[in-house]
Amino acid sequence: GAKFVHVFYRFARYVMIEKMKKLSVGTDIPFAEAVMWRPRDMYMAKARHRVAYNKLLQILHKEDFVYQDYRGKAQ
Repeated sequence: GAKFVHVFYRFARYVMIEKMKKLSVGTDIPFAEAVMWRPRDMYMAKARHRVAYNKLLQILHKEDFVYQDYRGKAQ
């Protein structure tokens, strides 16, 4: 349900940030720090979050539909 999707989204964000930290070590590009900063315009940040969250939800729904369809045809 919605709680699982939210937890999955938070986990994916955490993994992305950790991966960026590893990749940015030794470079002059502070990607990981930029991700952790609080934005000045919270309205835009919330709007971006909603867009990303909805896109993830759409992808998960499509994946579930394909999986259910495949399972139905396999029986």
